[in-house]
Amino acid sequence: MDDELDAVLSAVGPRLRSLRKRRETTLTDLSESTGISVSTLSRLESGQRKPTLELLLPLAKAYGVQIDELVGAPPTGDPRIHLRPVKMGRMTMVPLTRRAGGVQAYKLLIPSHGSAEPDQKTHEGYEWIYVLSGRLRLVLGDQDLVLTPGEAAEFDTRVPHWFGSADPTPVEVLSLFGRQGERAHLRAKSTAGQDGRRTGRSTPPPDVDHQPG
Repeated sequence: MDDELDAVLSAVGPRLRSLRKRRETTLTDLSESTGISVSTLSRLESGQRKPTLELLLPLAKAYGVQIDELVGAPPTGDPRIHLRPVKMGRMTMVPLTRRAGGVQAYKLLIPSHGSAEPDQKTHEGYEWIYVLSGRLRLVLGDQDLVLTPGEAAEFDTRVPHWFGSADPTPVEVLSLFGRQGERAHLRAKSTAGQDGRRTGRSTPPPDVDHQPG
């Protein structure tokens, strides 16, 4: 039982760091919203400080999640993922993975653009996004792109970036987010057409990857 508890607690740090990076929040900002010192937050994320209820409660409130999402639960053999939508401003984020660290998957529901203006941000990591429905505007550095259903983009998040709905229609997006150096490797099996030519998606160029559906 002690070993199982230690395993659960040791996963809290990477989970907290991944969540903070995903929310594009600094330790200083998090300290101001929770009242927890920057040094304590840093030690929590690195695993040097054991998480306690007194520390996890304000963190869960700041992130708008349940405590069990920060702590996780011991494996039960149940493969189902219980989705808990999280609001991030006007956008709704649905986590699709529950393990700590590594590549994280999300479904993003982005409302119509309204009066939103691009506010580019940078942070550590690498992101791959795939448009399910609607039209997504992606501002990446000095590039201003519109992606339609079936198109994808991948980029280093250290490059200034912003994305949102390109028009009054909401957008649904799948997002994979990983640490620096991790990329989504796409593999597609080519097939022979009736004229004997092979068809399939080719390897995309780096940074921005348009994939017609």
